[in-house]
Amino acid sequence: MKTTYVRQEDVKRAWHLVDAKDKVLGRLATRIASLLKGKQKVAYAPHVDMGDGVVVINSEKIRVTGKKPQQKMYKRFSGYPGGLKLESLESLFKRRPHEILRYAVKGMLPKNKLGRLMIKRLKIYAGDKHKHIAQKPKKIKLY
Repeated sequence: MKTTYVRQEDVKRAWHLVDAKDKVLGRLATRIASLLKGKQKVAYAPHVDMGDGVVVINSEKIRVTGKKPQQKMYKRFSGYPGGLKLESLESLFKRRPHEILRYAVKGMLPKNKLGRLMIKRLKIYAGDKHKHIAQKPKKIKLY
Protein backbone atom coordinates (compact mmCIF):
# COMPACT_ATOMS: atom_id res chain seq x y z
CA MET A 1 0.00 0.00 0.00
CA LYS A 2 1.33 3.39 -0.95
CA THR A 3 0.91 6.52 1.17
CA THR A 4 -0.49 9.50 -0.71
CA TYR A 5 0.14 13.09 0.25
CA VAL A 6 -2.29 15.85 -0.57
CA ARG A 7 -0.88 18.98 -2.15
CA GLN A 8 -2.50 22.38 -1.92
CA GLU A 9 -2.97 22.47 -5.70
CA ASP A 10 -4.99 19.22 -5.64
CA VAL A 11 -7.61 20.44 -3.16
CA LYS A 12 -11.09 20.79 -4.65
CA ARG A 13 -13.30 23.19 -2.72
CA ALA A 14 -17.08 23.21 -2.56
CA TRP A 15 -19.52 25.61 -0.94
CA HIS A 16 -22.21 24.57 1.53
CA LEU A 17 -25.37 26.44 2.51
CA VAL A 18 -26.48 25.98 6.13
CA ASP A 19 -29.81 27.18 7.50
CA ALA A 20 -29.30 28.00 11.20
CA LYS A 21 -33.01 28.38 11.98
CA ASP A 22 -33.84 26.57 15.29
CA LYS A 23 -30.39 24.94 15.47
CA VAL A 24 -28.49 24.74 18.78
CA LEU A 25 -25.39 26.97 18.75
CA GLY A 26 -22.73 24.45 19.81
CA ARG A 27 -23.91 21.58 17.64
CA LEU A 28 -24.12 23.86 14.62
CA ALA A 29 -20.67 25.34 15.29
CA THR A 30 -19.00 21.90 15.48
CA ARG A 31 -20.49 20.84 12.16
CA ILE A 32 -19.45 24.09 10.49
CA ALA A 33 -15.92 23.86 11.91
CA SER A 34 -15.63 20.33 10.55
CA LEU A 35 -16.67 21.53 7.07
CA LEU A 36 -14.19 24.42 7.20
CA LYS A 37 -11.36 22.03 8.18
CA GLY A 38 -12.27 19.52 5.46
CA LYS A 39 -12.65 16.57 7.82
CA GLN A 40 -15.45 15.09 5.69
CA LYS A 41 -13.01 14.44 2.83
CA VAL A 42 -11.34 11.08 2.32
CA ALA A 43 -7.80 12.45 1.97
CA TYR A 44 -8.00 14.72 5.06
CA ALA A 45 -4.66 15.90 6.41
CA PRO A 46 -4.54 18.27 9.40
CA HIS A 47 -1.54 20.20 8.06
CA VAL A 48 -3.17 21.05 4.69
CA ASP A 49 -5.93 23.60 4.24
CA MET A 50 -8.47 21.45 2.40
CA GLY A 51 -11.72 22.79 3.84
CA ASP A 52 -14.77 24.00 2.02
CA GLY A 53 -16.62 27.31 2.17
CA VAL A 54 -19.74 27.66 4.30
CA VAL A 55 -22.59 30.16 3.91
CA VAL A 56 -24.87 30.39 6.97
CA ILE A 57 -28.28 32.03 6.74
CA ASN A 58 -30.87 32.87 9.45
CA SER A 59 -28.26 33.30 12.17
CA GLU A 60 -30.64 35.53 14.16
CA LYS A 61 -32.93 32.50 14.69
CA ILE A 62 -30.29 30.32 16.36
CA ARG A 63 -31.11 28.64 19.69
CA VAL A 64 -29.07 28.83 22.87
CA THR A 65 -29.94 26.39 25.66
CA GLY A 66 -29.95 26.75 29.43
CA LYS A 67 -28.85 29.93 31.21
CA LYS A 68 -26.15 30.76 28.66
CA PRO A 69 -27.80 33.99 27.43
CA GLN A 70 -27.34 35.57 30.88
CA GLN A 71 -24.20 33.77 32.09
CA LYS A 72 -21.90 33.49 29.06
CA MET A 73 -19.63 36.52 28.74
CA TYR A 74 -17.54 37.70 25.79
CA LYS A 75 -14.36 39.68 26.52
CA ARG A 76 -12.54 42.38 24.56
CA PHE A 77 -9.41 44.16 25.68
CA SER A 78 -8.25 47.44 24.15
CA GLY A 79 -4.72 47.21 25.54
CA TYR A 80 -5.13 50.21 27.81
CA PRO A 81 -5.54 50.14 31.60
CA GLY A 82 -9.22 49.66 32.40
CA GLY A 83 -9.88 48.68 28.79
CA LEU A 84 -11.46 45.27 29.49
CA LYS A 85 -14.99 45.16 28.10
CA LEU A 86 -17.39 42.38 29.14
CA GLU A 87 -20.62 41.68 27.28
CA SER A 88 -23.19 38.96 27.85
CA LEU A 89 -24.36 36.66 25.08
CA GLU A 90 -27.84 38.16 25.33
CA SER A 91 -26.72 41.74 24.66
CA LEU A 92 -24.27 40.71 21.92
CA PHE A 93 -27.04 38.69 20.26
CA LYS A 94 -29.31 41.77 20.18
CA ARG A 95 -26.54 43.92 18.76
CA ARG A 96 -24.82 41.55 16.30
CA PRO A 97 -26.50 38.11 16.05
CA HIS A 98 -24.05 36.75 13.47
CA GLU A 99 -20.96 37.32 15.66
CA ILE A 100 -21.98 34.71 18.25
CA LEU A 101 -21.75 31.91 15.69
CA ARG A 102 -18.47 33.31 14.33
CA TYR A 103 -16.92 33.31 17.83
CA ALA A 104 -18.11 29.75 18.48
CA VAL A 105 -16.69 28.41 15.20
CA LYS A 106 -13.44 30.35 15.53
CA GLY A 107 -12.82 28.77 18.92
CA MET A 108 -13.04 25.31 17.32
CA LEU A 109 -10.52 26.00 14.55
CA PRO A 110 -6.71 25.75 14.83
CA LYS A 111 -5.01 28.75 16.42
CA ASN A 112 -2.49 29.31 13.60
CA LYS A 113 -2.28 30.45 9.96
CA LEU A 114 -4.50 27.60 8.80
CA GLY A 115 -7.26 28.60 11.20
CA ARG A 116 -7.11 32.20 10.00
CA LEU A 117 -7.48 31.01 6.39
CA MET A 118 -10.38 28.73 7.31
CA ILE A 119 -12.43 31.39 9.12
CA LYS A 120 -12.25 33.62 6.04
CA ARG A 121 -14.35 31.06 4.14
CA LEU A 122 -17.20 31.34 6.65
CA LYS A 123 -19.92 33.77 5.52
CA ILE A 124 -22.73 34.44 8.02
CA TYR A 125 -25.95 36.35 7.32
CA ALA A 126 -28.69 37.32 9.77
CA GLY A 127 -31.55 36.92 7.26
CA ASP A 128 -32.30 34.35 4.60
CA LYS A 129 -30.75 36.39 1.76
CA HIS A 130 -27.09 35.99 0.82
CA LYS A 131 -24.89 37.21 -2.02
CA HIS A 132 -22.94 34.01 -2.73
CA ILE A 133 -25.14 32.63 -5.49
CA ALA A 134 -22.19 32.55 -7.90
CA GLN A 135 -20.48 29.91 -5.73
CA LYS A 136 -23.57 27.65 -6.13
CA PRO A 137 -23.63 26.43 -2.52
CA LYS A 138 -25.39 23.14 -2.00
CA LYS A 139 -27.85 23.02 0.89
CA ILE A 140 -26.94 20.49 3.55
CA LYS A 141 -29.01 19.02 6.35
CA LEU A 142 -27.08 19.01 9.61
CA TYR A 143 -29.10 17.13 12.21
